[in-house]
Amino acid sequence: MTYRYTPWWLPAALIVSLLMCAVLFAALVLRTPKAVSATTNNENGATTEIYRWRLVTTWPKKFPGLGLAPENFAELLNKMSNGRIQITVYGANEIVPAMGVFDAVSSGSVEMGHGAAYYWKGKIPASSFFTAIPFGMNATEFNGWLHYGGGLEMWREIYAPFNLIPFAGGNTGVQMGGWFNREIKSIADFKGLKMRIPGYAGEIFTRAGGTAVNIPGGELYTALQSGVIDATEWVGPYNDRAFGFQQIAKYYYYPGWQEPGPGLEFVINKNVYESLPQDLQTMISVAARAVNQDMLDEYTARNNSALKELVEHHKVDLRPFPDDVLKTLKKISWEVYDEMAAKDATFARVWKSYREFLEDVGDYHKISEQYYYEKR
Repeated sequence: MTYRYTPWWLPAALIVSLLMCAVLFAALVLRTPKAVSATTNNENGATTEIYRWRLVTTWPKKFPGLGLAPENFAELLNKMSNGRIQITVYGANEIVPAMGVFDAVSSGSVEMGHGAAYYWKGKIPASSFFTAIPFGMNATEFNGWLHYGGGLEMWREIYAPFNLIPFAGGNTGVQMGGWFNREIKSIADFKGLKMRIPGYAGEIFTRAGGTAVNIPGGELYTALQSGVIDATEWVGPYNDRAFGFQQIAKYYYYPGWQEPGPGLEFVINKNVYESLPQDLQTMISVAARAVNQDMLDEYTARNNSALKELVEHHKVDLRPFPDDVLKTLKKISWEVYDEMAAKDATFARVWKSYREFLEDVGDYHKISEQYYYEKR
């Protein structure tokens, strides 16, 4: 018979190792904010529920305008709720990839996200209406349609199968047409041009002869500098200057035909949202509305001075798109929407609501906003 010698200290060492692993695991778990509420006693001795959420974004951490909106939302909600909702904001790729926000919130891996609805066009063709479509509504019209024209109800209906509740989460106002390393004299100059341009604008650009690619914002500078793309649209002077596009692109075109009034979104996991008491749900709605308007105010205040700096200091070549280019792009846009409506019933229903509101408000704006701009 063969005997194996077992050191007397081995069982004790195994126990110690297991205990250390348990301690490390507990430490890691406790470091991560959880949606599960904790309880604390307030000054009156009553029990208060504390909700700790994670909010993931498609933007770089604390990026001006876009990236600050979720930070402002978290701070405002914390103050409004007297600390009952505490949100930790994570930038793109910190814990979730930039384009993974929708899926992460839908699955419940995180509680909340901030991004742009047109990024999810592959999942929901009609989602682009809730950011922007080429030659569509400006920011004021878009907010009117969402909150008083039935848009928000449609948005929530099409997100419901994904276990998500959306809220308007900011608007940049009309954007710029983009940065180009090639002069655009006619629609023929789009041929073979590689451009970062998302949503249906990308499809329209491709039909016009270009090649559209969808790249997260944090990767745009390197892609344009290295020649992976020949052009990019991002937002406008305030954000574009921060990204440094003036260092690597010669031409800066306007107007932003592709995004005339792009709205952003907050999305919340439906189960998490419905677990909240009614007063906290109301606070979320109010905080989102405040941040939605605040972003538009900020871009309105910052864009002009940033554009002056780009042109006067950095000598950026600022140009309008030729009229025939814009006419061709608009014609293609309407063809794309009608084709999509013919094969997707949800798209058709949202497009009908969107188009009718745009036509109605457009008639009024011709004699109000537009005419006033021409005369002042």
